[in-house]
Amino acid sequence: MNTVCAISTAPGTGGIAVLRVSGPDAIALTDRIFRGRHTLSDTPAGTVRYGEILSGSEILDQVLCSVFRAPHSFTGEDTVEIACHGSRYIQQAILRALIDAGCAQAAPGEFTQRAFLNGKLDLTEAEAVADLIAAQSKAEKDLALAHLKGGVSTELHALREQLLTLTSLLELELDFADHEELEFADRSELSALTDTIHNRLTTLIDSFRLGNAVKNGVPVAIVGPVNAGKSTLLNALLGEERAIVSDIPGTTRDAIEDCLTIHGLQFRFIDTAGLRETADAVETIGIRRSYAAADRAEVILYVRDIADSTAHEPKVLDWQKHGKTVLFVLNKADLVPASHWPRTTDTTVILSAKYDSLEPLKEAIYRAAGIRADEHALATTISSARHYEALVRGREAILRVQQGLHDQLSGELLALDLHDCLDAIGEITGEITNDEVLGNIFSKFCIGK
Repeated sequence: MNTVCAISTAPGTGGIAVLRVSGPDAIALTDRIFRGRHTLSDTPAGTVRYGEILSGSEILDQVLCSVFRAPHSFTGEDTVEIACHGSRYIQQAILRALIDAGCAQAAPGEFTQRAFLNGKLDLTEAEAVADLIAAQSKAEKDLALAHLKGGVSTELHALREQLLTLTSLLELELDFADHEELEFADRSELSALTDTIHNRLTTLIDSFRLGNAVKNGVPVAIVGPVNAGKSTLLNALLGEERAIVSDIPGTTRDAIEDCLTIHGLQFRFIDTAGLRETADAVETIGIRRSYAAADRAEVILYVRDIADSTAHEPKVLDWQKHGKTVLFVLNKADLVPASHWPRTTDTTVILSAKYDSLEPLKEAIYRAAGIRADEHALATTISSARHYEALVRGREAILRVQQGLHDQLSGELLALDLHDCLDAIGEITGEITNDEVLGNIFSKFCIGK
């Protein structure tokens, strides 16, 4: 591989910036532009050197250079990290000096891709690096760290080892096909093990609901009649004037979406057009979108005026039948004496979006999501659609093995389906992959990582 370089800190001006150089000639090429009491080539691994970066005879900056030697670096290659002052000019000038010295500009995600290719990370851990950089909530950060520590990888490698053992025994029988009485893979044990593998794959597949919610946020639709205070409630939850508030019915014509973190978990709130019969063509489109937003949501806040006893939405029962949690928010409680408030249930919250603390509502929303995002739950939770699709294919292959055992198929046919399951799991960890998949994954990384 050639030696590459890039700015690894975020674009812009800051107190410091870091440039990374990695490859077989990383130390020697950096030495061409570095001047200090000691050369980097004579520097022990894990040592930081103070010095100057030069462009010809011009001093570009005073820097600290950290030296890492293969294989004990992030990429598994010789690596130098240059910490300089955070001026954009200085960053670009040092980058140009490195390229002039013989380095190539790194592509997006190239450092992490090299770590994967050099066996420092498997593919799930490499993807976790990008997820950690993009994390916007505590739960999302915890999930990415759990993947980076190898929680999912360990589980998948264990499954793969079991599958390899089964496949090896079945294929060993093929080597002794002339002796039909020989059976190296006991069929009852094989059946029990495939049941275990099927159940574990199902658990991982089911965990995608949690992983997807953590990674993309739990969708919460705010629906209800016109003038119930839905936009006021959204603004109060977010702490800013995000939606237009007006006494004129039908002000909200389209869905407005924004995010809020509750107990480290991100929720995506969607304010929708008020539900009512109308001849207005544009408002009708907005109402149709309101129903669509509710259909996609995990939690539905059905907001109505506490004084409006006639407000009823027939679709509520349908939403509940389809497993959605509906919280009934009785708003404008400041306009009605407490003695006239209706009886409440566990799914009812009475409040004034204008004046009350919304902490009880936030707690109710968090409970309604039913998501336990603790460290133990996240350790073996998948969050990638790519992983989900591969696991589904793996489970389908195991189901074919189970059916084949029931039908007493030959070991040769069973081995083919076991190989399909092995391939599906191998695609997740990167033991089986291709350049197109790798290009798609690493192209989404930022340059410098």
